[in-house]
Amino acid sequence: MNKLHPGAKWVFRLRAYPTLFFIGLFISIWSIQLFSNLVGLSLVIGLIALFLFFILSVLIVVEVYARMSYNRYLYELSSIEVKIERGIIWKKYTSIPYERVQNVEIRRGILARIFGFSTVDIETAGHSGFGMVRFGRGNRQRYESEGHLLAIDTLGAEKIRAFIMKKVRQSHKDNSGL
Repeated sequence: MNKLHPGAKWVFRLRAYPTLFFIGLFISIWSIQLFSNLVGLSLVIGLIALFLFFILSVLIVVEVYARMSYNRYLYELSSIEVKIERGIIWKKYTSIPYERVQNVEIRRGILARIFGFSTVDIETAGHSGFGMVRFGRGNRQRYESEGHLLAIDTLGAEKIRAFIMKKVRQSHKDNSGL
């Protein structure tokens, strides 16, 4: 199984910061009481310690999350299908037969251009592509194809697209000849 481009860690980091900010804030408010009772700190020193603890805890948790997400997001192009495996706690295994593939799209946002990678979306027949995503205030729908490869180096993305489209043409040719 292949791993994503190392720049994917930044995508995972940026996705984790909003959620972990609020979790870290809660932990920090709880810990100021603990620090004040244990050490007998004044309020100003306690607030400074709280702020430093908050920043450090968020940075550590985000870094652990980014590395774990990166190491557990794998893909493989076999002779009959694309296999994608991802998830830290809840694993998601996706197998996409080439005969179901409709389109392969390559996208490069600003973060991708900075770190030198592309996102490959393998669009299939029978997949709606929309899912609820927590983003800021409330829930929003965000498009994500069934075969979503978050970060592939630019040259590798083009090779993946060419390989998959070649397999799609072969599968359609084989199916029409039956």
